[in-house]
Amino acid sequence: MVCHDRPEQTCDRPPYAVEQTLKRLGANLRTARLRRNLTIGDMAAKIGTGQRAVADAEKGKPSTGIAVYAAMLWALDLLDHIADVAAPEKDEEGQTLALSRERARARPKTGLDNDF
Repeated sequence: MVCHDRPEQTCDRPPYAVEQTLKRLGANLRTARLRRNLTIGDMAAKIGTGQRAVADAEKGKPSTGIAVYAAMLWALDLLDHIADVAAPEKDEEGQTLALSRERARARPKTGLDNDF
């Protein structure tokens, strides 16, 4: 991640909002795992990773790869929710920007046809 004030240096931490979201996601994953009566070891074995990766994801560590988070969601049968969040039809700001960039026709369409 690049710092905004010094682009040549990298930041130690992600933006606050990202950090808080990862912590919330991690806590939710832990709650879902415990509700299913799975240990960290069970989860790690199910997704093919180490126990440390699962524990780090549950803590919301930004250094944990998105594949671990996605695999945990899959193991908990919650993976569909991640795609729903980023669905194009839910991106109202993006839709507004795209519509504002559409150009009007340079000249009105006339009644021309292909009959010669």
